[in-house]
Amino acid sequence: MGAAEVEAVVVGAGIAGLAAALELQGAGCEVFVIDPADRPGGVMRTDHVNGYVVERGPNTTQVKPPMRAFLEERRLQEYLRAAQPASRLRFVYRDEALERVPMSPLALARTPLLSAKAKLRLLAEPFIGRRRGGEESVAEFVGRRLGPEVVTGMVGPFLTGVYAGDEDRLGARAVFPGLVDLEDRYGSITLGGFVGALSRRGPKGLRGSWGGQAGFGPFARRLADQLAEPPALGSRVMAVGRDGAQLRVEVTSANGDLDLSARRVVVAAPAPEAAQVIRALDGDASRALEEIVYAPIASIPLGVDPADVRQPIEGFGFLVPRDAKLSLLGCLFMSELFPGRAPEGRQLLHCMLGGVRWPEAADVSEDLLVERAIADVDRVLGLRGAPEKLGVARWVRAIPQPGRNHRARVDFAQARLADPSPAVALAGAYVAGVSVADALASGIAAARRTLTL
Repeated sequence: MGAAEVEAVVVGAGIAGLAAALELQGAGCEVFVIDPADRPGGVMRTDHVNGYVVERGPNTTQVKPPMRAFLEERRLQEYLRAAQPASRLRFVYRDEALERVPMSPLALARTPLLSAKAKLRLLAEPFIGRRRGGEESVAEFVGRRLGPEVVTGMVGPFLTGVYAGDEDRLGARAVFPGLVDLEDRYGSITLGGFVGALSRRGPKGLRGSWGGQAGFGPFARRLADQLAEPPALGSRVMAVGRDGAQLRVEVTSANGDLDLSARRVVVAAPAPEAAQVIRALDGDASRALEEIVYAPIASIPLGVDPADVRQPIEGFGFLVPRDAKLSLLGCLFMSELFPGRAPEGRQLLHCMLGGVRWPEAADVSEDLLVERAIADVDRVLGLRGAPEKLGVARWVRAIPQPGRNHRARVDFAQARLADPSPAVALAGAYVAGVSVADALASGIAAARRTLTL
């Protein structure tokens, strides 16, 4: 087995790992990035099929303050692209029709997604008492503060699109940390939001939704290109252990095994892989990560002629609540968001299936996935012609499902790995949020943690 000494090792070349590596490199560290895939970016992959630009993983993100500062410092913001203004137009499929998601107080007052009683219930939020002990699910928290119709009519579909999850299982503190914090501090999310709006200072993100200029796959490669040493692809970290004042990183690849010695390690792999990597370091931290559940996602892109679709294709797309009883979780109108993603005269629809609603989507045939996607799109939009089938991307462990005690579980694992030094930190979608921006921010935070411990 070969041996080498480096200042820092990053396990994983997804967005969290790349951000951690660039942050460590910016602090003057020699960084070695390791990933078993054939290209950097993790689930951020972009293909070109029949003139369509097809995302196989995430399609859009918000640009929150940490991401904005990170990109501007490295002059990488030009590789992102803002979605069209019409992206503010979003829909929920309800009662065999598409209903607009309200994006303003006036729209909320008029929306058919909530009854008159539910709208009046919203006005009572400032007078609702704080929770009495214990962590809540999203459904419990939102239902208690805003009413049950807000859960089923609005929050549930939103969580379907972001987490492919179940509001009864997802933890409020993990999914909506800002809202839970407002209740903790002010006793009301309405009053807390009002106070926050008046006193808001500090860095700001960018408004709206964003995608990669040429897709998120090329965006990830731009980040990787900024590394002094390119990621070691096709290699896998088997274990991390302590060796006195250093960390020992065991790596295997087709070219042979390697033993690395490092002062700092960021583990930016999905929770199950991270649990295996850190098992020799701390069994309790490893077991905490093993308990994190993931939901599968099948991504089905379809090309259509807009003249062959009964329902106008406009805005961001639509989400499907559970009670609609469709296989489809939602559908994004990608060529409406980012012109140029489809050939002239065509539209690119990005269909999502699976999640906790249909976990078997990870195992069924691709033909069945495409058949279900087309049938559900036909039911919602009305198809008069056969769409183009542009392939299937299937992610068995796509999106972590943070439960009630998720935040405490991750904090426990982080604390166990930080003591004693040398420093090990965790990053990734399960650490601080599932969006591209949150995963990137988790990589920055993990790198800084190793630099201060």
